[in-house]
Amino acid sequence: MANEYIGLAYLCVGLLLIAINIPIGISLGLVAFAGIVHMLSEQAAFSLLVSAPFNLIGNWNFSAVPMFLLMGFVCTDARLTEGLFRFLRIILCKLPGNLAISSVGACALFAAASGSSVATSSAMAKIATPEMLKYRYDQGLATGVIAASGTLGSLIPPSILMIIIGVTANIPIGALFIAGIIPGILSGLMYTAMIITRTVLNPQLAPASEDSFSLAAFTGSLKEIWPLPTLILIVIGGIFFGIFSPTAAGSVGAFFSIVIAFMKGSYSLSLLKSSAIKTLDGTATIFVIMIGTDLLTRMLAISGLPDLLTESIISHDLSVIAFIFAVGVVYVILGMFIDSIGILLLTLPLIVPIMVTMEINMIWAGILLIKMLEIGMMTPPVGLNVYVIKASVGDEVSLHTIFKGVAWFILTDLVTLTILVAFPIIALYLPGLAQ
Repeated sequence: MANEYIGLAYLCVGLLLIAINIPIGISLGLVAFAGIVHMLSEQAAFSLLVSAPFNLIGNWNFSAVPMFLLMGFVCTDARLTEGLFRFLRIILCKLPGNLAISSVGACALFAAASGSSVATSSAMAKIATPEMLKYRYDQGLATGVIAASGTLGSLIPPSILMIIIGVTANIPIGALFIAGIIPGILSGLMYTAMIITRTVLNPQLAPASEDSFSLAAFTGSLKEIWPLPTLILIVIGGIFFGIFSPTAAGSVGAFFSIVIAFMKGSYSLSLLKSSAIKTLDGTATIFVIMIGTDLLTRMLAISGLPDLLTESIISHDLSVIAFIFAVGVVYVILGMFIDSIGILLLTLPLIVPIMVTMEINMIWAGILLIKMLEIGMMTPPVGLNVYVIKASVGDEVSLHTIFKGVAWFILTDLVTLTILVAFPIIALYLPGLAQ
């Protein structure tokens, strides 16, 4: 049997192991090791098993991952988002579905500080969802808006997925961060337009709240919202103006998040310890997945499968749009079973060589991939963000209702993705200015 088919066979075995709930990193590491033994030797497999993890984790750019995770956990544990939600409720009180729209805005801004979709969804589910349910919002809307808006943490910088794409595909991380700003804002605006349209057509989805604008409430809320905008300006502004690198931005953001949290008076040494432990746990989980997929990448390279796929795509003269559509279909299907980091690391070794050969702008491609992953984070049966919301609301809202509510946001995201494909300048404008 040719090596290419051996590589494909082991890849399918890896997907099967994942489907039966074997951890992704373990599944991919095992099949990669077995495939290398099959094609080369046991000695070669053990040699890669020793050297590959050290070389991967030793990459300096990945040091930003635990730092951005720490920043996100500090923001969550210090409750830096609570004042932001109240502020948006006040200034948006006259809009239909204002609590849902406020949730979108709060998620978008919190995502700019946390870099994690799960952290964003988890934090806002505890703050915004109970308020919407209290005002008798439709349960699907009240939970779906948080599950969907939480995914903005992948697109709005800083983003851990962007770091992984940048390092793996050799794309400047700073350019990816900056490229995600306008598409992230566009996604939030599209959600807002959909919410307003639905609530105008069906007011029962979001009964009018009792909130009203007052100068005293507005002034008081301004005193509470300064932590998050300050942190965002420090991190994103520092990257955009070249004050520090995207890698260093993680450390800068983590440091200032701790300083701001203590200044606000909502943090303590015990909470700092808790944030650090959760950071270690999250970092270990991500790195195990990365090691497994790195070994798989090396096995696939030995098999020659990526080259075979590239030659096949080019020989069929597939257009850029058709290729992107095909990747989108694969991502949505994989998103039903695998988390976003696993999908990304599993597919990048296969699709990046094809994109380079087709001369696709890799910054634009990176933004499109993340948007596809966002959709995958909401699709059943896995829909990681949906389960985060379910854990927060418990038995009050059924899983079926949350998935039903999030379906409207998936449709909206598909429209947004189409716009980003049709108009690449949306993603490429700011990186062009920063050069």
